[in-house]
Amino acid sequence: MLSRVGLVAWHVFKEHVRDRVLYSIAAFAMILVAGSVLIGQISAGQDLKIIKDLGLATIEVAGIAISVFIGIGLVAREIEGRSIVSVLAKPLARHEFLLGKYAGLLLTLFVNLGLMTVVFYVVLVWTGAVSSEPVRRSWEAPAVDPSLLLAIALIFGELALLTSVALFFSTFSSSGLLSAVLTLGVWVTGLESRDLRHFADFAHSPVTPIVTAIGWIVPAFSSFDVKTDVVHGHLISLGLVAWRLLYAGVYSAVAIGAAMAIFSRREFK
Repeated sequence: MLSRVGLVAWHVFKEHVRDRVLYSIAAFAMILVAGSVLIGQISAGQDLKIIKDLGLATIEVAGIAISVFIGIGLVAREIEGRSIVSVLAKPLARHEFLLGKYAGLLLTLFVNLGLMTVVFYVVLVWTGAVSSEPVRRSWEAPAVDPSLLLAIALIFGELALLTSVALFFSTFSSSGLLSAVLTLGVWVTGLESRDLRHFADFAHSPVTPIVTAIGWIVPAFSSFDVKTDVVHGHLISLGLVAWRLLYAGVYSAVAIGAAMAIFSRREFK
């Protein structure tokens, strides 16, 4: 089983590494991270914060673009092109097919986030090298702050979870556009999940229980956002990061399990 899943994952990775869209997203992200140095010059004394904030935001947005717009095509494109029939005719179980697709995109995301992180740190090293000693003393955190890696690890957890949601929607919808809309809708709702859970504290109406339930059901994507804390030099505990990554893993497993259940019952002609 593992060898078949690995073969599917490797095929997905090779396919999307060659994809011009993926190269465009990665190149755009790298240019923005490098360009943040110039933008940082707008605000004297705040350049490092702007570089870190913009760099982390760029890595996250580029990753979301990959997760959504490539994630929804992992299965939807096979269904639309009718190639799913020939694929499933091979000695490959449907759950192995889905696991391989998911693992392949996670590997693609990991490599792209790794490349963007390297560029990001190169920019930070350069910023620290060209800054004067008084400027460096005014910073709340050093330029090459290891806590940035924790923020990027949480971004990867967020993207892994978002990819599982995209894969879930792509298994029962034959429309890539609909899958993208649903996935982005869940992501936006998840950013506000904390407020939705406490909706009853602000309003009382017949829909309050429904809104509260939605707040508990959707993934809490807002819990992965520690960019502001890291940029301002606040300590992020490893335990907190571990628990949130565990949350992403458990929720992703549930979403993938639901996708498998739906996919196993679909008829393809």
